[in-house]
Amino acid sequence: MGLTDTSSIGLANRFVVSMSGKSEYDLGSWTKAEGLDVAWDIAEYRMGDGGNDRLYFPGNTKYTNVKLIRGVSEETEKVKQWLNKNSWEMEVFAGSIQLYTTAAKKVTEWTLRDVMPAKWSITSFDAGASQVAMETLELVHRGFLEDERKLS
Repeated sequence: MGLTDTSSIGLANRFVVSMSGKSEYDLGSWTKAEGLDVAWDIAEYRMGDGGNDRLYFPGNTKYTNVKLIRGVSEETEKVKQWLNKNSWEMEVFAGSIQLYTTAAKKVTEWTLRDVMPAKWSITSFDAGASQVAMETLELVHRGFLEDERKLS
């Protein structure tokens, strides 16, 4: 499908991340998000009477950890508060990654289930270098699709 004059295009450089649970944490804007993907193990069934016929079914769903990267700013303090909250006690959070247009209109959103931090790091400091300090936050989650089945 082609784009029209009224199509809203999400820009890869306009997204924000927030966490919600018992508490709300706005983790702010980020420069880069990696690992927002899903893959399926494929279950194959070969029929005994169909010669070479086979059927395919979606198997286990696998999600990659999401890695967020940005320059250190005032928003880093919000991340530190969220990390402090998760350091010794586990609170279940839903993570939200929202993508925007140039006019600050939300195009789409991914809601990550049961998010917790897997790793946080900051670049090394070097007084002789002229560069921006970068922080990286890696999130582990149970997915963003509505693919949970509950036995009743």
